[in-house]
Amino acid sequence: MAGEDCIELKFRLADGSDIGPSKYNQSMTVSSLKEKIISQWPKDKENTPKTVNDVKLINAGKILENNRTLAESRLPVGELPGMIITMHVVLRPPTLDKKSEKLQNDPPMKNRCACIIL
Repeated sequence: MAGEDCIELKFRLADGSDIGPSKYNQSMTVSSLKEKIISQWPKDKENTPKTVNDVKLINAGKILENNRTLAESRLPVGELPGMIITMHVVLRPPTLDKKSEKLQNDPPMKNRCACIIL
């Protein structure tokens, strides 16, 4: 990797802890970057992402799209050569199985009959 083609990034998690900083090639896709973040995820955290769709990366208030490269996704505001760029990592809340979620939320049905005479 050439020095000019790399950018130095660190990732801020919701609890304020960081992953990185590390250097990444600007031609890397956001999806590949998310895979690296998942592989470096701290083992002591309660919520851990399982797929790249569980992770959202935010740079300067913009959610980065999986199919774009880092060069396409970067916003040049406030970036100077040699600076470390901090991106925020947001996790999708864990989802329950639709069947089990429905069973928990719906009260049990009882067989009743009602008749109204007007």
